[in-house]
Formats: sequence, structure tokens, C-alpha cells
Amino acid sequence: MEKTWKSTVAGILDIISGATGFLVGLVLVIVGLVWGYFTIAGPKGLFIPPMIFWIVGSVSIIFGVIAVVGGVYALQRKVWVLALAGSIFAFSCCRPLGIATIVLTALSKHEFE
Repeated sequence: MEKTWKSTVAGILDIISGATGFLVGLVLVIVGLVWGYFTIAGPKGLFIPPMIFWIVGSVSIIFGVIAVVGGVYALQRKVWVLALAGSIFAFSCCRPLGIATIVLTALSKHEFE
């Protein structure tokens, strides 16, 4: 089994994209908490329910974690299906990096156990 740079780069990009998605989700959840506090205590002008921030943020956190796990599997070259799933979820976190990770993971299929 020949090891090339493709799966290593795909794993690193997966982890970067997943961490970005995780951090964006965390910020959205915090914004939802703060927004919920101020909409209850403050003026009632423009009202966006804080639940929207919580849902979108939670989904982004979950997608980011799956992308990071897939990146770890890509770096270890262990389970190709999980590495590919991680790269697909990385696409939802960060489009340009996600496209690159999907392509590189697909091209490096023969490197996995």
C-alpha cells in the first residue's frame, strides 16, 4: 500500500474545516443565548427567535465534530467510508475546503485499510 500526500492533506483540511464549523456553531449558540436574554428583557423591535440560532449552531457543531473525526481517520488511513463522510460534512462547514477534501479523499481510496 503506497502512501501519498493526498490523504494527509485531506485529513488536515477536514480538521481545519471541522474546527471552523465547530467554532461558528459555538458562536451562534452563544449569540442565541445573548439574543434570547435581550429579547426577553429589552425592546421588542426586530424579533428573530433565539431558537433559530441554537438549532443552526447545534447542527454546525455536530457537523464540525463529524468532519474532525473524519479528518483523523483520513490521517490514520483507517476507515475510508468514515474519512469520506467526514469530508462530506466538512463541505457543509466550509465549501472550498470541503470540495478539496472530497476530491482528495476519493482519489486516495486505495491507501486505506
